[in-house]
Amino acid sequence: MNKFLKEFKDRGFFYQCTNENDLSKLLDKKKIKAYIGFDCTAECLHVGSLLQIMCLRLMQHHGHQPIVLLGGGTTRIGDPSGKDKTRKILSEKEIEKNSKNIEKILKKFLSSNNRKTKPIFVNNYKWLKNLKYISFLRDIGKHFTINKMLTFDSVKTRLEREQSLSYMEFNYMILQAYDFLELNKKKDCVLQIGGSDQWGNIINGVELIKRHSEKNVYGLTTPLITLASGEKMGKTANGAIWLDKKFLSPYDYWQFWRNTDDRDVIKFLKFFTDLKTEEIESLNLANINDLKILLANKTTELLHGKNEAIKSAKIAKETFSENSSGSNLPSVEINKSILQEKINIVDLIVISKLENSKSEIRRLIKGNAIKINNQIIENDKFLIVEELFDHNYLKLSIGKKRHIKIELV
Repeated sequence: MNKFLKEFKDRGFFYQCTNENDLSKLLDKKKIKAYIGFDCTAECLHVGSLLQIMCLRLMQHHGHQPIVLLGGGTTRIGDPSGKDKTRKILSEKEIEKNSKNIEKILKKFLSSNNRKTKPIFVNNYKWLKNLKYISFLRDIGKHFTINKMLTFDSVKTRLEREQSLSYMEFNYMILQAYDFLELNKKKDCVLQIGGSDQWGNIINGVELIKRHSEKNVYGLTTPLITLASGEKMGKTANGAIWLDKKFLSPYDYWQFWRNTDDRDVIKFLKFFTDLKTEEIESLNLANINDLKILLANKTTELLHGKNEAIKSAKIAKETFSENSSGSNLPSVEINKSILQEKINIVDLIVISKLENSKSEIRRLIKGNAIKINNQIIENDKFLIVEELFDHNYLKLSIGKKRHIKIELV
């Protein structure tokens, strides 16, 4: 088996592939260009997109050139895959801003040092905005049958649930197939990689190129990632795990990986770090907490750099020490004037975003799980006064693992 495909499988990236044997032979013969598309529906990507980004990195490690397709055009339509309702239509300005920010994030993960593997960034709005409807239907639309389009999950699921699917969204799969055709013609791209939910869209592109240009191209998909708990990757009780420190601090990112379920650690080391698979498989599972720290350090270093990873690990060490003063903890600023409103411990915790539910906070207080400056708070009416702040900050703790610094400004 080709080395790239072998590592793709060894790391658990592999789900489905078109003509795998032929693709393997092609990869043995030459270095190729392959693409992954990212629609610009939000200003930032979250860890749900990280496996696709790691696929692009793996391509570079094996000498292949990744193409990053920013969906400035397709975002204006909205991908129905996995959705039960039409996406909100964004303005031109929002889409443009989102695409620029997503490109910045991807550049953190992808190396531009080698001319042959340097990532190529393209925006499909460049060719989709100028499509002439009648010509497009004649040249491209004729290769698609309604019968087959109705069998794809993105369409079938919505119809089975009797949820509306606009004609605009129905066209999405044709546009994505057309993207692959354009990249094949202009960039000699021969492989599209995507999540398993994109299989139908990818197949459409492979078949369109075969019919339109009589060329063989390939599709490769990754599995849907679920946590050992059964939950979907990328979401937590406190929201998405963003890949931008403007939305999530490097420490909170580090902490997300540090809190990985024991059953997921080895899998995530293979998915989300550059450590060699043989090295990962030889790790001592008895020291599971050390492995979690290794995972947190490596993932944070990839996104935020080595210094932030070291700093986050140092903060965490103090965070888990119940007797620490809290001076190096992640902080939340509150205005001094708020103390005049006589806020209590419940209000303070809500403001800090350590916990959102007031009833849950009261339950935690009854269980002696809330501390200020390492002292247990036993009353949910406990008032927050300025005297509690030493050098303008206090340490707020929930249980043994959640600590934060509240600063007065």
